[in-house]
Amino acid sequence: MSTFSQSAATALQLISAFDPALWTIVGRSLLVSSLACLLACGFGLACGAWLGVARFRGRGTCLTLLNTLLAVPSVVVGLVVYLLLSRSGPLGGLGWLFSIKAMVLAQAMLVVPVVTALTRQVVEDVEHGHGEQLRSLGAGTALRGAMLAWDERFALLTVLIAAFGRAVSEVGAVMIVGGNIDGFTRVMTTAIALETSKGDLPLALGLGLVLLAVVLLLNALIALLRAWRQRVETGAVPVLAGGAA
Repeated sequence: MSTFSQSAATALQLISAFDPALWTIVGRSLLVSSLACLLACGFGLACGAWLGVARFRGRGTCLTLLNTLLAVPSVVVGLVVYLLLSRSGPLGGLGWLFSIKAMVLAQAMLVVPVVTALTRQVVEDVEHGHGEQLRSLGAGTALRGAMLAWDERFALLTVLIAAFGRAVSEVGAVMIVGGNIDGFTRVMTTAIALETSKGDLPLALGLGLVLLAVVLLLNALIALLRAWRQRVETGAVPVLAGGAA
């Protein structure tokens, strides 16, 4: 039997037997990414909705900067957070470095540009069709953005799911600010990197399979939401009170 076959068989056994080491890492990873997305989505949705309808001097430069942040490597984000939280940094007094809080902050900073940019695009696209009507009714910029975002809530749900997928699959930033400490800050991606380097391939492969399953589930949810939205728009599903999707 090959090394891959042996590792795969042992990995499946670890998963099915609910190995404590494996599932503790999985739970911590999901916790960190969930908290990061909650922080990032609250800020990103509000900023994205406002940018989708606001018109101001320098907006083009702002959008260019936002799109640039989408391509910033995760290790750079991790470095920035590390410098902020280090003992000599402006937030060093918090004592967050090499903790779950630092990892949540790093992932949130990584996800905010994604949520903001995608929300801005969704709201701006629908604003072209309904913005003039809302302006004629006296709705201000913030109110228009909020109403249009609510109108496109199904589309924005896919944005949130995509943001979670971005967070849970990230490795560079959390490794820098979390330190990959066993039992404290080790998550799926950092554990996979470490266990592979140590030669513990079954655990690394088991974590990889769970991570792949999480990403697959997220993409399935996105596909289901899109199908649901199409059915609502075509009238196949009754629309709940409060507006169309």
